[in-house]
This record gives sequence, structure tokens and C-alpha cells, in this order.
Amino acid sequence: MAVAAVAALLAALSGVLWLAARRFVGPGVQQLHGGGDSGLMHGKTVLITGANSGLGRATAAALLRLGARVIMGCRDRARAEEAAGQLRRELRQAGGREPGSDGGAAGELVVRELDLASLRSVRAFCQEVLQEEPRLDVLINNAGIFQCPYMKTEDGFEMQFGVNHLGHFLLTNLLLGLLKNSAPSRIVVVSSKLYKYGDINFEDLNSEQSYNKSFCYSRSKLANILFTRELARRLEGTNVTVNVLHPGIVRTNLGRHIHIPLLVRPLFNLVSWAFFKTPVEGAQTSVYLASSPEVEGVSGKYFGDCKEEELLPKAMDESVARKLWDISEVMVGILK
Repeated sequence: MAVAAVAALLAALSGVLWLAARRFVGPGVQQLHGGGDSGLMHGKTVLITGANSGLGRATAAALLRLGARVIMGCRDRARAEEAAGQLRRELRQAGGREPGSDGGAAGELVVRELDLASLRSVRAFCQEVLQEEPRLDVLINNAGIFQCPYMKTEDGFEMQFGVNHLGHFLLTNLLLGLLKNSAPSRIVVVSSKLYKYGDINFEDLNSEQSYNKSFCYSRSKLANILFTRELARRLEGTNVTVNVLHPGIVRTNLGRHIHIPLLVRPLFNLVSWAFFKTPVEGAQTSVYLASSPEVEGVSGKYFGDCKEEELLPKAMDESVARKLWDISEVMVGILK
């Protein structure tokens, strides 16, 4: 039995290593977006929430290289400033000019404080943006919280629904005027494949009757998709587009609330290294939707790996999307 167990473990390990090698050196590796025309986003301003780590940081780095002026909307200003400094150093080391320097292809990098768990913070952030920014070409709703213990936002909303959906809902609505004035402009929403396991329970949106952290995350990601589709309908004829994406399974700190037993961690780390995307790979669809001429005028669609994908019927329910929009307006104080 012991020999068989060892043989099975070695076979599994060999399989992991083979798949990892195939991923990195095989013919299936596609060229990453964001490495093309270095001036593609020159003169354009992009706002990215949660841009100090993970997908957001990788997205910011790629768009900087394309010449964009990137506003990092982050909860922790100190960590955001540290990430901005690292991005500037990386760009210099890669042979480009530092963001903000004159005469270079690289864009400018700006840090702004934004806590999506506080509607007061969202409003103050948007007021600052509207006062200081003459245009906004791309808004990327990237920040999120994943399967946290039950807790509430400053305004009393369940944290995952409050941050992942309501905070971004208010942010987008407050910046819509600037986006319309800057048209053609784009909104990019980061969702997840896990939306498939969520449902919108209008009787308990705040999860006060029951709380399951996995279900509530999936519900917030389903809300992202329903929001995108309803917003696309409302933006018809404005030359402002909005699309939603899933990045795949990515190695980021989003899963910091997930407990992995100590004995299992080495195996988990090996599997994640072999099968999970890097943040740079995971950010490619965000960069694609923010910058590619291929999706000019495309709106209300769901993307993965830079390709349009089909949605489950519950994510295309127009009546649910409209009802969620109406309730969200009341929850965030747009309507009394």
C-alpha cells in the first residue's frame, strides 16, 4: 500500500510538472496583450480601483507602458504609494521613461485614496476626480474582496456585496457624466466565473438572515454582470461602452481570507504555481477591453481570455437586472 501511495504521488507530481512545462514553453502560450503599440493609450486617462496589488497592479503596469495616464484608486494610500514607486522603478529598468517624465512614451501615474467600503469615501474620491480631471477615458472596476468572514461596511452593508457591487455602482454612476463628456470612453468590470454559483435574493441582500461567504462572493460577482448589462442598455447611443470579464484563476492576495491547513500549503503552492495564472496573465483581458481597437463600440458583453463568452440565463435576466439597479440606487443614496 505504501509503495502504491508513493507511486501515485510521484505520478501526480510528474503530471503537475509536465503541465507546468507545457504551459510555459508549449505552443499554446499566447502573446500577451499590452506589449504592442507603446503609444496606443497616449493622451488617455484610466482609473483603476484596487491598483496597488494583484490584477489591478498588473493592469496599471500594462496600460502605463501603452502611454496611459493611470489613476490608482486604493484604500491604503501608503501601500498604493509604495506600489507606484515600484512601478516607476520597473519601468525605468525595462528601458522606458519614468511615468510623468517629459518626452517619453510611458504614461503618468497618480495615486488617490478610495475605500469602496465607505460611500462617504467614494463620494469624496469622485468629487476630487471631477474637480481635477478634465477627462476620463477608461474606468476599470477591479477592486474586490473574496470570501471574508461576515462583516459590514461603514454604511452597514454585507462587506462583499457592499464593496464588490455597491461601492463600484456608486463610483460608476458619479463618474458617468465625465465619461460621457470624454466619449468615446469605456467601462471595464472585473467579475468571476464563480458568478455561476450565486443568486440575487432580494429578500436578504444584506445576508442578515443567513451568511455563506462563498455564496455571497458569487452573488456579488453575478451582481457585477447584471449591473454591466443594465448599464450597457442605459448607455446606448452615448458612445460609452461597458463590458465585464472574468480573469480566470489567478495567484493574487484576493484569497487572504481563505484558510489553508499548514500541511497542505506546500501542495497548494505547487498546484497554484502550475495551474493558476500570474497577475500579468490574469490582467490581459482587462487590458484588452480597456485598449484594443477590436472592441471599439462593443458593449454589454462578457469576456474571458480576450474572447467573448456565453453567460448563464440568470446573468441575462433583464427584469432582475433592472430591479437590482433600482434597489442599488436607493441603497447607495442616489435615490431617496
